[in-house]
Amino acid sequence: MPVTAKGLEGIIANSTRLSDVLGQEGVLIYSGYNINELAGKATYEEVVYLLFYGELPNQEELDAFSASLRAERDLPEGVVAFLKTAPKDANPMDVMRTATSMLGLYDTEVTGDDRDKADYRRAISITAKMGVIAAYYHRSRQGLDLPPVRKDLGEAAHFLYLLNGETPSEDAAKTLDVAYVLHADHGMNASTFSARVTIATLSDIYSAITSAIGTLKGPLHGGANEGVIQMLLEIGSEDKVDAWVEEQLVQKKKIMGIGHRVYKVLDPRAPHLRAMAIKLCEQLGEGKWIRMSERIATIMKERKGLNANVDFYSATVYYSLGIPTDMFTPIFAIARTSGWTAHVLEQLADNRLYRPLSEYVGPAVGKQFVPIEQR
Repeated sequence: MPVTAKGLEGIIANSTRLSDVLGQEGVLIYSGYNINELAGKATYEEVVYLLFYGELPNQEELDAFSASLRAERDLPEGVVAFLKTAPKDANPMDVMRTATSMLGLYDTEVTGDDRDKADYRRAISITAKMGVIAAYYHRSRQGLDLPPVRKDLGEAAHFLYLLNGETPSEDAAKTLDVAYVLHADHGMNASTFSARVTIATLSDIYSAITSAIGTLKGPLHGGANEGVIQMLLEIGSEDKVDAWVEEQLVQKKKIMGIGHRVYKVLDPRAPHLRAMAIKLCEQLGEGKWIRMSERIATIMKERKGLNANVDFYSATVYYSLGIPTDMFTPIFAIARTSGWTAHVLEQLADNRLYRPLSEYVGPAVGKQFVPIEQR
């Protein structure tokens, strides 16, 4: 009798060389590198190269790869027109999902026997365009102009430039770049799994990434970071933290950004984002957000034995960078697109259709059909 595992918990669905999540040890590995060896040391572009090709690039390889990303930033006119006319109150994740699907309409390259080569180009193209889509929609809904894409900025700096209409500071670009690195991949998470399931049917890469974005949107996945800052804003001040948390615990409500489905100890990404959050709050002279966060984390550790996860501190980082709350999850999507596309390429290289079983718990067979007029 097959083992039933609700939510596929503990079930190995496939093998991968891309990343490993060691939940009991609190370790995240990208293709052999502990995340602590990459965060703050390797640029996001280097990490994308690592995910695509399995090794960190040398300078010549990095320059060529970065140039290939920057060359793919321009959006088709039809997609830009959509971003300009999309409802101003739409969820940015819905807009990103739809725009990504639209990209497939403008990719008319016939692949034939060269699908591998074409899909690598598409992976680079989608990764390069995701930040442009998010930033352009945000500016459009505000009635602002859409700055032309530039080829002289890295991925993180370019997104901030498009979002704000001006070249970001080196510190801001570096901070977002580290956040991108930390979010690039994370094992067989829900959105990555949905991308692999879609591409395993031999559908196209745009459909796979559209599936992933729709999955990431959910508050139990990528949407959690928005919930964290909304929680802090709701509490309002440091003196209200203890009573607020106590009330949530009494009502058995979830504290956003606390605990993780896989990590049983501290999320290894959290300390990097915590350090950046502290630095940003100090620079801005507004330390209450990080102090409130630290107090919540302390209470939850003491009361429930639960640790803060990546969303808990990324919320404060993005908020301190002046990024609108509903753009937090889109940033997650921008960074994770590199992981999604890498998983899609890996899936296609040794493909097998996903077809899990389900445990039937309905009535036993034996029911007799009754004509509708007799029911």
